[in-house]
Amino acid sequence: MTAFSLGSVLEMTYLWIKAGHVIFVIFWIAALFILPRYYVYHQECAPGSAEEKRWIDRERKLRAIIMTPSMILVWIFGITLATIGHWWAAGWLGTKLLIVLGLSGYHGYMIGYGKKLARGERPLSGTALRLMNEVPGIATALIVVLVIVKPF
Repeated sequence: MTAFSLGSVLEMTYLWIKAGHVIFVIFWIAALFILPRYYVYHQECAPGSAEEKRWIDRERKLRAIIMTPSMILVWIFGITLATIGHWWAAGWLGTKLLIVLGLSGYHGYMIGYGKKLARGERPLSGTALRLMNEVPGIATALIVVLVIVKPF
């Protein structure tokens, strides 16, 4: 009978871990795409209205049920993949990690903005929120090129 080390178990499950990473990247980016749009609609409704209360609830659920758990799982699966693949010295991975850190900061900013909206503050215009909606798409395109092409 052969003894399995933790490393060999992780290597055997590599494709499952990779699939999990991609699945939760999709969920996270989808949530990051839709949340600023939710905020636009939220800002367009009357302060204190029943409609505003529904938007606050929708935003909270999106953040708590999909967005934040997905981001956490993206990090867990991604770090696991980098460790199994011995990629820590790869230049493309360092650049990818910087972009993912930026997306994580954007995620935090969007959560903070939602809390401001829930308090009745509306510091950004609808146009600014619509422009911010482009951040996840640009970051995703850059990350895909880094992972697939590995330019450095």
